[in-house]
Amino acid sequence: MNPTPRDRVYAQIQHQETDVIPYTLRFEGDVAEQLDVYYGGDGWRSLLDDSIRRLPGPPLEIYETGDRTYTDLYGSVWQVDHRTFHLVEPALKAPSLEGFAFPGLDVIFQPGWEETVLQAIEQQQDRFLVIGFGTGLFERSWGLRGFEETMVDIVANLDFYQELIARLTEHQMSIVERLLELPVDGILFADDWGYQQGVLVGAERWRRLFKPGLARMYQRVHEAGKITLTHCCGGIEEILPDLIEIGLDVYQSVQPEPKNNNPYELKKKYGDRMTFWGGLGSQSTIQFGTPDEIRAEVARLCREMGSGGGYILAPAKALQPGTPMENAAAVVEAFLQQARVQFP
Repeated sequence: MNPTPRDRVYAQIQHQETDVIPYTLRFEGDVAEQLDVYYGGDGWRSLLDDSIRRLPGPPLEIYETGDRTYTDLYGSVWQVDHRTFHLVEPALKAPSLEGFAFPGLDVIFQPGWEETVLQAIEQQQDRFLVIGFGTGLFERSWGLRGFEETMVDIVANLDFYQELIARLTEHQMSIVERLLELPVDGILFADDWGYQQGVLVGAERWRRLFKPGLARMYQRVHEAGKITLTHCCGGIEEILPDLIEIGLDVYQSVQPEPKNNNPYELKKKYGDRMTFWGGLGSQSTIQFGTPDEIRAEVARLCREMGSGGGYILAPAKALQPGTPMENAAAVVEAFLQQARVQFP
């Protein structure tokens, strides 16, 4: 019997090679519609078959409202009519939690949400199913305070910031607990700790501020028999050993552009202890390479990152608006080719 996409993902996470590399390929903005024009129809879409499917999480971030601004469930106001979204009024205007209340689970998990998710699960049982809840400890903290204010808090208002992270950890633990009731394969966390030069707050501060809370959440996911996956942009090589230590199974994005974040080097160092999901450069190869260079890089990723298992093919980011159509098509065709799907 042929393995299912779910089987292949589990095999890769267990560091076993598979007949083809499981993959995901997502599109933002109007890229898919432009590909319809490029190919003269939308038939190409039915050929793509993501091995990992993201289920609709609780609505903590609903930015595409059609309005200019959006107030999230925590009380922060965002401008959402342009890319990228911009925080215009943080919920916490001062370094204090006095009078602030986190949204309750009854507000986060709206009536009908679970039924929608269970229906989606029923329709995709042969896929590796993950669910998440929006941003993690660091991003949620600056979503509450503002980015600059958070960076100041970490240095000048440390007692407050540690209290905020402690409260956020308890809040997110309760959300994770609720998600673990669902028959899913993994919990997808998301927190952009990195930038082009490394870890935004520095590795030591990251270890002190965020690692303990993450360790608790990852442990709980494992206790429930599920896989931990984390999306993180930027260069985070210096904390990958910490993430492995506290139980991260799959690192998603794997941007090749930041310092010390070359996927092939990461594979050599950590490939026996971690699964990598991503690695195709969204800021480099996809945007500025030739179609032939894109095809060659996809083939290399499958060959080298997939050696010994521990790899899921994907661009580091969803294909972005402004991507040259010849390059977007090269990504689609290279993914289908490695999956042994005939096209056109």
